Amino acid sequence: GKELAARAIHRAGPRASRPFIGVNMGAIPPTLAAAELFGAERGAFTGAERRRVGHFERCDGGTLFLDEVGEMPGEVQVLLLRALELKEIQPVGSERLRSVDVRVIAASDSDLASAAAKGRFRAPLLHRLSGYEIELPPLRERREDVARLLVHFLREELRAVGEEHKLDDPGPRGEAWLPAEL
Repeated sequence: GKELAARAIHRAGPRASRPFIGVNMGAIPPTLAAAELFGAERGAFTGAERRRVGHFERCDGGTLFLDEVGEMPGEVQVLLLRALELKEIQPVGSERLRSVDVRVIAASDSDLASAAAKGRFRAPLLHRLSGYEIELPPLRERREDVARLLVHFLREELRAVGEEHKLDDPGPRGEAWLPAEL
């Protein structure tokens, strides 16, 4: 749900024609997080045989969705804060700064304010990320959306096999099986 919301924000804005990249920070090993986000120069670390372009550079002009931002290592939080404040990144092993124009949408299931109070998340980064907050309650708290989602995905699947019209065919009593919109 979080990435779908981020994609919807991206598509509805002026950056829609530019790249959208979604990154699950919880799935990136802490030792590789900086290189994944900001890139790395050839020889910056063992195995860096060529220059690696990071998500920020690939997403220049577009939107970068950082899911589970609370899982980001502390040293990478500092680099992210710099990227947000100065619109500059420094690839691992590089002496050169690179300008970037990236809209960052961050999401987390954890309580970042509590993590900041306990010193596990940087308060200045939390402040910077909190410009606009959107709360997405879990589906279990939005039972009325289950039917809408079912109809949406059913229509998608039937459309893929050329059978979407079946949902609009009259049932035994003459009414459509499902309404066009729930």
